Amino acid sequence: MTELLGMRGITKTFPGVKALSDVTLSVRQGEIHAICGENGAGKSTLMKVLSGVYPHGTYDGEITFDGQRCEFGSVRDSERRGIVIIHQELALCGQLSIAENIFLGNEQHKRGWIDWNRTNHEAGALLKRVGLAENATRAVQELGVGKQQLVEIAKALSKEVKLLILDEPTAALNDDDSAHLLELLRGLRDEGVTCVIISHKLGEVTAIADTVTILRDGKTIETLDAAGLTEERIITGMVGRDLEHRFPPREPDIGEEVLRIEDWTVHSPTQAGRVIVDNASLSLRRGEIVGLAGLMGAGRTELAMSVFGRSYGKDISGRIVKHGKEIDVRSVQDAVRHGIAYATEDRKRYGLNLIEDIQRNVSAAGLGKLAKRGWVNEHAEHDTAARYHRDLRIKAPSVRSVTGKLSGGNQQKVVLAKWIFTDPDVLILDEPTRGIDVGAKFEIYTIINELAAQGKAVLVISSELPELLGLCDRIYALSAGRITGEATREQATQELLMQYMTKERE
Repeated sequence: MTELLGMRGITKTFPGVKALSDVTLSVRQGEIHAICGENGAGKSTLMKVLSGVYPHGTYDGEITFDGQRCEFGSVRDSERRGIVIIHQELALCGQLSIAENIFLGNEQHKRGWIDWNRTNHEAGALLKRVGLAENATRAVQELGVGKQQLVEIAKALSKEVKLLILDEPTAALNDDDSAHLLELLRGLRDEGVTCVIISHKLGEVTAIADTVTILRDGKTIETLDAAGLTEERIITGMVGRDLEHRFPPREPDIGEEVLRIEDWTVHSPTQAGRVIVDNASLSLRRGEIVGLAGLMGAGRTELAMSVFGRSYGKDISGRIVKHGKEIDVRSVQDAVRHGIAYATEDRKRYGLNLIEDIQRNVSAAGLGKLAKRGWVNEHAEHDTAARYHRDLRIKAPSVRSVTGKLSGGNQQKVVLAKWIFTDPDVLILDEPTRGIDVGAKFEIYTIINELAAQGKAVLVISSELPELLGLCDRIYALSAGRITGEATREQATQELLMQYMTKERE
């Protein structure tokens, strides 16, 4: 195959930091090319150089595309040549419809007016292509983050794309939907569309990629033929050493029941009569890590949010029993007061204030512990943040570092610190390692194990079944809002969980 894209000698610096150093990348026509590396390796920066987010003149080096030298001054320039990038951070307008988002900046006109019939019809065809069964006129803000990712992909496919770049395309998707997306990428490859994917899911990389380029510390380490390539070999290139164990060792010390949810039912706040969580019951014990598995739309996040102070849903019924006594949790404040914490699946939108520093984010949920007569003790606030900065090994110069500048793994540590500071005995962690590299995942797993060792009851919601299998003492499966199965660590397998997750209502 001939070379479609060549990037040679790419060097990109920011004040005080060399993000890319003499990077080389060669992508052949009609292949799926994966770029792997830990957070901070330079993967996303390299793609932003290619797509014109960082325009020509702000970096050193040469880019050739389709046989011609390119000097892109903007994203619009690269799109005109057929290069389309889908960033890890979704770029959608929540109040606009799905169709409006897909064709934003590329509107379908008729005699100077937007042709809404054509717009909605073509958007519907694109949604069908990516496997998203939604009305094109529905507002994007009504969709979960996983479905919003599919809208982004449909938006990219609406353009005359020759090279499609996807930055963590399946980070928000469960196994079933990820498999659908990978099949979609294979279909695009067969149609002649070249794809570059950045992914921390190495199983997906080995399953779909034709070629793998590994970056480390802003440098090209090696480019490998994916045929016969193992995850362990990729990890060695990424971290510069063998990573013997994906999950830290743990000896569970499980005690009495801490939390029990009984006959929990939640109705949709927007669709009358629709039941999102249907008569679900589950329990957590002291020192136990419990998993919650399910396909997209199963109701996992909705279940967690509704338990956490009725943050989602309406007409909620059922009982929450804590330490043997029924409790009334009608607000987030009630949940925190009763020792329940919830770390959201979307840390950037709901879990953190990205323009604030680490200190302010850590203290946000527990300011009452630092206040006296309405004034926050800033010395105590600083000392608290400094303690978590040290204990959770947050990689940042100081607690005054802006949270939005941190890597995904370190942002997740700040989210955990915020909720640990409230001193909960129940932690609900929704997709705690989404968009985090393999090294940072190990650190998050270590923190979760430490929390369980302290006697906390931890509920982990994850779309990655190997993560649940490696981390949890018990796993519940949810399908169409119902608990369809439960398995111990010894019983659980991916096959068994998938049976539960796809179980039809009896």
